Amino acid sequence: MANTQFLEKMKERWNLNSLIQVVLVLIVFSLTGTSVVFLKPYVFQLFGIESLTGIKGVFLYLLLIPPLYQILLLFYGTLLGQFSFFWKWEKKTFNSIGKLFKKRKKKV
Repeated sequence: MANTQFLEKMKERWNLNSLIQVVLVLIVFSLTGTSVVFLKPYVFQLFGIESLTGIKGVFLYLLLIPPLYQILLLFYGTLLGQFSFFWKWEKKTFNSIGKLFKKRKKKV
């Protein structure tokens, strides 16, 4: 019963139509996270990165992994028939990131 309540809350929060859709979205997030963990060493090897240490390592991680995660979200979302949900999710994410870099207007 507690699981159903959680799924119902997620359904409302994400504005989804059914509990099956909620489960599919959760599966997409799970597949994406697992894939990123699995692919990370290969991506770093592709770019000639042996180990991530210090500021350089953190910078390279932030430069390479988030785009991979976003691409995989759309890929798995498409495979499981949830492309429209994840496309909206991507737009919302990039709008949020864009707001961090916009200059705020000063109030007079």
